[in-house]
Amino acid sequence: MSLDLKSLVRTIPDYPKKGILFRDITTLIEHPEGFRESVERIAATYRGRDITHVAGIEARGFIFGAGVAIALGAGFVPIRKKGKLPGETIGQNYALEYGVDTIEIHAGVVGPEHKVLLVDDLIATGGTAIAAVGLLRRTGTVCDDAAFVIDLPEIGGADKLRAEGVTVSSLMAFQGH
Repeated sequence: MSLDLKSLVRTIPDYPKKGILFRDITTLIEHPEGFRESVERIAATYRGRDITHVAGIEARGFIFGAGVAIALGAGFVPIRKKGKLPGETIGQNYALEYGVDTIEIHAGVVGPEHKVLLVDDLIATGGTAIAAVGLLRRTGTVCDDAAFVIDLPEIGGADKLRAEGVTVSSLMAFQGH
């Protein structure tokens, strides 16, 4: 019997600001069976697809991405905010509501011989995920798949990612913002 993973996600109204329904995955990862099943369901979708690395977006993407990498026997690539990785990095700028931010990976960690799956906890606007795919593709690697625990389809980020040629999967969707 499989778990109803959606029931393990807590909704916090008006966080971080009024009118937002925050989907909190901490209640999912605190549930041992729910966490394990979440990772396994994502990994099951990509078994046999020659994934060499899983890239996780800071910070909650690290939680799910590392588990998926282990389940697939793949390496893990942390995608971090600018200045958080030691050594040589390559970065990608992306637009925020009021400004620009930068994400980075270690230089030389992936290249044309690799196939990378992008993993994060949630896709909303898609800005960070699109930047992450762009960053990974700049290395020459194949990054045509992205997996999320939660999709907020009304916000449209998954559709924007699909428009970039990325196949998007998610374990669950929630209506609203």
